[in-house]
Amino acid sequence: MTRRIAFAGLNLESVTAAPQVSTLADFERVCVRGAEIPAQYRGTNTVAGGVLKVLEDAGAEMVPLFHSLLGALGPAEDAAIIAFADELAQGLAASGPLDGLVLYLHGACWAPGFADVERYLIERARAPDLPIAVPLDYHGNVDAATFAAADIAVAYRHSPHIDMGETGERAARALLRMIETGERPGLAVARPGVVIPSILSATALQPLAGLIEMARAEEAAGDCDISVMGGFAYADSANTGMSVICLDWQGQQAAEEKAARLSDALHAARVELSDAIPIWQMDAALAEAARLRGNGAPVVILEHADRMNDSTHGLRAVLGTDPGPDLGPDLGRVMVPFLLDPESAAAAHAAGAGAEVTLSIGGKSAPETGGPLDLTVRVLWSGEKRFTVSGRYQQGAPVDLGLTALVEVGDIRISLVSHFAFAVDGDPFFIFGERPEDYDVILLRSKTHFRDFYTPLAKAILVTDTPDLGPADVRLIPYRQFDTTGAYPWRP
Repeated sequence: MTRRIAFAGLNLESVTAAPQVSTLADFERVCVRGAEIPAQYRGTNTVAGGVLKVLEDAGAEMVPLFHSLLGALGPAEDAAIIAFADELAQGLAASGPLDGLVLYLHGACWAPGFADVERYLIERARAPDLPIAVPLDYHGNVDAATFAAADIAVAYRHSPHIDMGETGERAARALLRMIETGERPGLAVARPGVVIPSILSATALQPLAGLIEMARAEEAAGDCDISVMGGFAYADSANTGMSVICLDWQGQQAAEEKAARLSDALHAARVELSDAIPIWQMDAALAEAARLRGNGAPVVILEHADRMNDSTHGLRAVLGTDPGPDLGPDLGRVMVPFLLDPESAAAAHAAGAGAEVTLSIGGKSAPETGGPLDLTVRVLWSGEKRFTVSGRYQQGAPVDLGLTALVEVGDIRISLVSHFAFAVDGDPFFIFGERPEDYDVILLRSKTHFRDFYTPLAKAILVTDTPDLGPADVRLIPYRQFDTTGAYPWRP
C-alpha cells in the first residue's frame, strides 16, 4: 500500500521589535503550492527537498499543500497565521485518506494574537489517527506545550544551516517508522534557562560544539534523535531561549532523562557560552581591517545586529564622518552586498546604468537601523535579479531579489535589493560576474550562516556590535512576555 504523506510549511523568524509586519501578501509572494513544491524543491538542500527524497525512496506519495518561507523579518500579522492555518486544515480535509503530515515550521514565528504560533498551527493540523512530524529551525523558541499535538519534532543540527535537507530526511524517516511499525516515540523538551544572541549560536563555537557532541554520543548509545536548539533571542515569547528536544524510541521516560541531561549541561556552561567570541567596536574593527587587508583574501566585517538587512551604521563608519568616497579609513575595495532598499533600487534603475544619482540609502525599516544615508553614486547595473543558491545553505533553492541595482561610490560597491535575502556565500558576487576575492573588505549583515563559506575564505572575520535591533548583549532587549529571571548568562 502506498503511504500518502501531506506536506506543508510556514516559516518565519520574527524580530518582535521590528516595526515592519509580515503580511499575508508577503507570505503569498514566496508561497509555492501543490505540484510546484516537488518540482521546485526536488534535489535541493532544503527541508522540503529532504522530505521528498525520503518519501520517494520509500515509494510513498507526497501530498503537497503549501510552502512559504519568508526568512528573518518582523512579526507576522494575525490574519496571515489564521489564513494559512485555515488553508492547512481545509487542505488536509480535502486530501482524502492520509497516513501522516510533515509540517515544516520555524519555531520563532511571532504574531501579536498568539502565545505560540507554532503550537497553534500544529493544533489546527491535528486530526484523529494522523501522525504529525515537525521539522524545525535550530533557532526556534519551543517548549513541551509547543508539541502537545505533535508526535515527532526534530531541528537543524548545524548553524550555519547546512543540514536543512538532512533535517527533512530525519523527520520523514521517523514519521514513516511510526506509521509502518506502530511505535510511538517519546518526545520531550527541556529548557536550560539560557538566552544567547544569534551571533553566539554558531554550532562550531566552543563550548557549544562540545555540548552538541554530547547529544551525538547519546544518539550513538540509544535509539533516539536529539536536537540542541539555540533559540532566538529577538522574538519575545514566554519560551524564548535555548532548549533540547529528544525523540526517543525507548519511550517517554528515556526521552525526558536525555533531554534533561543535555539541558543541565547547557545551563552549567551558560557563562562560557556567552564568551565564545570577541565582539569588536566598529572603529577598532575598521582599523584592524585596514591593517590586514590585501593579498587576495577579504576581511569580513560582520554587522550582526542588523536584523532587517538595511542598517547604515557600518556603511557610515566605512565612509567616515562626512558621507563621501575616500573619507573613511583606507580599506581598499569594499563590497556591501544585498542592502535591502527597494526605493533606492528603483531610483537607481530609473537613472540607468552609467548615470550618477543621489540616493537616500538604507536605514528605513526602524530608527535603530541608523537612518538613511544620502550618497551620490554611479549606477553600474540594474534590473530584475533571480538566481539559484550555489552555497551549501539552502543549496539549489530559488532566490528572487526583485528589482536590483549595483552602485558604486569611490571604492565602495553596494548591491541594493528589493526583497530580503541572505548574503552568506559567493552568490552576491557571482551574479554580477565578480568574486569575493576581488574585494579587500566585505561588510556583511549575517549571524552564523556566513561562516560555512567565509571561514575558509576570509583573512579575518571581525564581529562588530552596532545599536541595532539585534544586540549581542541580550540584556538590552526590552522583553515583555519573556521572564528574564535567571536567564542571562552574562558576566557582571
